[in-house]
Amino acid sequence: MRVLVLCLLLLLVPLPLKAASFCAARADAAPALSRLGNVMATGRFIAYQPTSLRVINGVLEQADAAGIRADLKALRPWFDGLITYGAEKGAETIPDIAAELGYRAVIMGVWNPANQTEIDNVVAARKRHKDLVLGVSLGNETIFGQRGTWAELQKAIASFQKLVPEMPVTTTEPFAQFLTPDAKDTLARMDFMAVNIHPIFEPWFANAPPFNWADFVVSVSAGLKRGFCGPILVKETGVPTGPRNLGYDEERQRAFYRELEKQMKPSAMRAFAYFAAFDAPWRVDDVHPVPGQHPEEAHWGLFTESRAPKKVMLALPLLRPAR
Repeated sequence: MRVLVLCLLLLLVPLPLKAASFCAARADAAPALSRLGNVMATGRFIAYQPTSLRVINGVLEQADAAGIRADLKALRPWFDGLITYGAEKGAETIPDIAAELGYRAVIMGVWNPANQTEIDNVVAARKRHKDLVLGVSLGNETIFGQRGTWAELQKAIASFQKLVPEMPVTTTEPFAQFLTPDAKDTLARMDFMAVNIHPIFEPWFANAPPFNWADFVVSVSAGLKRGFCGPILVKETGVPTGPRNLGYDEERQRAFYRELEKQMKPSAMRAFAYFAAFDAPWRVDDVHPVPGQHPEEAHWGLFTESRAPKKVMLALPLLRPAR
């Protein structure tokens, strides 16, 4: 199985990127990027969407501050870095609450880079918390979801860098999207890479052991590192805990993360975030770029929707005490 994975990587990873090593290397963003790297190396990131924020019938509901505070209190003993997905409907207040609870870093997500409200909210949060808001991801799977083009993302990144020169900027895509020739100009603009690497969507996953699941994430991210000289943060990777009839359970999730923790030691240049904070039952009916039913989307959490820790959390060492 390992041979198959590595053969795929030899075919996919080096070829599109070998002609150039992409890196923005902007001096203005260097201090914040250095702080971001420090949290990557010595802390622990988790991808977070508020439990009170749902998309119902295509409409984004408002997240309440009390719910966000309860979420972040539940996460804080194990995590000191957050990666968010949007910057409106209450999600823009996450840095304020995170600052109160002693988090060290927030990478704010902008779901729609053309949404000026989200952009303004990120800029305002950065002004309020310069030592906490250390990066922004303009879009999440925008190319994969066919919600925009590389040219549009490149323009959005350039515009934001001009607006807030000292703030590191990226966009998030599944790893295969970054390997296409069309991505090269956007890669050259990015200060760091936020990438999604999901072994469960690979055809060999079901019959492979946890070693290979983790090895896939490590090998793909290492291949990307050969072509991108900035920090790489694996924003999404993981194993859902359901449905059981598809072979997912808490033990599989636990086994994946314990193996990944062994194989991918964090550093300032490459680390992974845990995905995701909480289960989200509403996501079963959410819009998905891949046709068909996706019941696993409800079960990615390391915690249940009611904030109860799953088996994977039981052996994860605590970080310094939360405030």
